[in-house]
Amino acid sequence: MKCWEVRGCDEEMWSRCPHFTSSTDGLCPNECRYTICDRTTRFVATDFNLLLDPTVDRAATVKEACLHCSFFLKKAPRI
Repeated sequence: MKCWEVRGCDEEMWSRCPHFTSSTDGLCPNECRYTICDRTTRFVATDFNLLLDPTVDRAATVKEACLHCSFFLKKAPRI
């Protein structure tokens, strides 16, 4: 599995998560402690062209934090 496809919590925790149950898009929000990414590939994107790239399939991630990660934006599936 790709890092952007893996939640930081297990399925049982996710099923009763207050963030998920109140979410309209199903993404784990940035404020969730289980979305903290400690991978060596994690870098916050600063390139506006990368951040705004219309070809990135942003629906491929389950974590909001990935939406501004340069690794995700470069390696994610394309539309």
